[in-house]
Amino acid sequence: MENKNMVLTVGIILLVIIASVIMLAVTKKEEKVEENMLNINFEVEGNEATLDYQTENPVVALYIEGYGAVVAELYPSIAPNTVNNFISLVKSGFYDNNTFHRLMERFVLQGGDPTGTGQGGPGYHIKGEFTSNGFKNDLKHTEGILSMARGPKPDSAGSQFFIVYGLAQHLDGDYAAFGKVIDGMDTVKLIEKMEHVTNTETGKLAKNLVLKKALVDTKGKTYPEPEKIED
Repeated sequence: MENKNMVLTVGIILLVIIASVIMLAVTKKEEKVEENMLNINFEVEGNEATLDYQTENPVVALYIEGYGAVVAELYPSIAPNTVNNFISLVKSGFYDNNTFHRLMERFVLQGGDPTGTGQGGPGYHIKGEFTSNGFKNDLKHTEGILSMARGPKPDSAGSQFFIVYGLAQHLDGDYAAFGKVIDGMDTVKLIEKMEHVTNTETGKLAKNLVLKKALVDTKGKTYPEPEKIED
């Protein structure tokens, strides 16, 4: 009888554990799909819109499917050609239905590659606007900073960019920081909490996120096309 009672007790405990795991998974799923759009209407024609953020600098809004909006202020006085490039890509619709493919916990969330592999770009490169490449850029890689991803060559950035999760001072002077998240950083952190990677060394996401649409508000100013280094 004691053995039967013990088996029954163990069985009940296992059922409680399984139920708890299922409830946790459901809770996470519900949290993930609760999009926070920050009262931004992405259902507009084209990629230019008025965004209600009080700054003279251009502002971009990124709609990450399943999570919501992230808003960043761009700094043309710090990295002018990099900002011109980003604005040009947004206005052209290049980032619509694009991807975020890489996540390194407490480090960066990276996207902007239409192939979703980390190898793609817009078909050209731009000069790296950072100190070690002969261009003064003192913007530090702290939480929320936008910066351009690149290959081994200094002038190899194109469309891929990353958002910094925490202090990444080893990137200072070697990568072109050009903006900062001013709204929706909690959404970026939720992605870090909820998403999984297949390789912790590369940060490859188990499932790429969809950058559904990007909008830009140039605050009435005109920004020229970027100077390009053709592939």
